[in-house]
Amino acid sequence: MSGAAHPVRTAFREQAEACHTLGSPFTGRILDHLADRLDPAHPVGDAVLGWAGDPHADALALRMTGALHGLVLEGAEEDLAAVYPPAEADPDRLRAAIERSLDRHADRILDWLRHPPQTNEVARSAVLLPGLLTIARETGRPIDLMELGASSGLNLLHPDRFHYVYGSSSWGEPNSAVRLATELRGAAPSLGGDLVIAARAGCDARPIDPADPQHRLRLAAFTWPDQPYRLERQAAALKIAAENRVDIDRRDAAEWLEHRLSETASGRCATVMHSVVWQYLPDATRRRIEATLSRHGAAATAQTPLAWLRMEGIGERGCAGLTLTLWPGGEARLLARCDWHGRWIDWL
Repeated sequence: MSGAAHPVRTAFREQAEACHTLGSPFTGRILDHLADRLDPAHPVGDAVLGWAGDPHADALALRMTGALHGLVLEGAEEDLAAVYPPAEADPDRLRAAIERSLDRHADRILDWLRHPPQTNEVARSAVLLPGLLTIARETGRPIDLMELGASSGLNLLHPDRFHYVYGSSSWGEPNSAVRLATELRGAAPSLGGDLVIAARAGCDARPIDPADPQHRLRLAAFTWPDQPYRLERQAAALKIAAENRVDIDRRDAAEWLEHRLSETASGRCATVMHSVVWQYLPDATRRRIEATLSRHGAAATAQTPLAWLRMEGIGERGCAGLTLTLWPGGEARLLARCDWHGRWIDWL
C-alpha cells in the first residue's frame, strides 16, 4: 500500500535507514516492509497509522520491531522465529511471516505498542566512563551518581563491575563477564584519576527489574535480533545487576531530581547522568530539569560541585555526543563524539 507522505510511514523509513547505518539490516528490512504494507483497515495498521503522538519522539517504529521480536522470544510465533536470525530467510518468506504474525497476534502486538523502547545498552558505559573519570579528576571528590532514565540500572553499575578496553589501555574489573572494547577514532580518552562512587540511584518511568524474566525479555525484544553480541552482553550485565541491586525509583525525572539533589551529601560531587533519554522526555520535563540544574549549579562550590554528564544527540547526523557541564562555572563542554550504541568514540 502506498502513502509515502504519511508521517508514520516516513518515520518508519527513516528508522529503517538508521538501522542499516547502525549495523542492523534485518531490522531495517522489517521496517521498510511495514512502511509499505501497514493497512489502516487492519487493527494493528489502524493503531500505528493513527498514532496520536509523535511517531519519531515516541519511537513508534522501534515499538513495532520490539513487538515482533517479542513474539519470537516468547515462543508465540514459530513461523516468524523460523525467519529470524540466525536463520537467513529470503525477503518473500520474511514478509509473509510478518503478515501472518500481524493477523494472529494483533492483540499482543497492540499491547507491546504501549511500551516505549528500552535496551539499557551496556556499551554506552564505555562512553560514559571517561566522562566520570574526567569529573573525578577535575573535582577530586567522591561521586554521588544519579541517573535519569536508568531502566534496569546497568549504567549505574558499570564503573565497578565491567571491564573496558580502549586501544592498548584498559580499566575496570578484569574478570568481569561484561567486556567493552570500543573502537577509538582519534586519541584515546584519559583513564587516570581515582573514581569513587559514594552513592548511586536512578529513576525511570518504567523501571526494569533485572531479576524478572518478563522484564529481561522486554529488554531483549527491543535489542536488534541480528546483533547477537548485544543480546549476549545484555544478558551478562543483567545477571550482574540482579546480584548487585541498585534502587531505581518509578518517578517523574524532574520531580525525582529536585528531591535527590536536595539530599546530596556535603563533600561529594553530585553527578547527574543520562544516555539516549533526553529525546524521549516531554519539553516541560526537560525545562524543569534544566532549571533545577541551573539553580543548584549557582549554589555549587569547590567543596560541593555539581556535574551534568549526558550522552545524547548533538544535532550531527550519524553520531551522538558526550557533553559535560560542571559547576562552579557551568560551561558545557563536548568531550567526545560517539556511536549511539557505544561502538566507537572520538575523544576530543
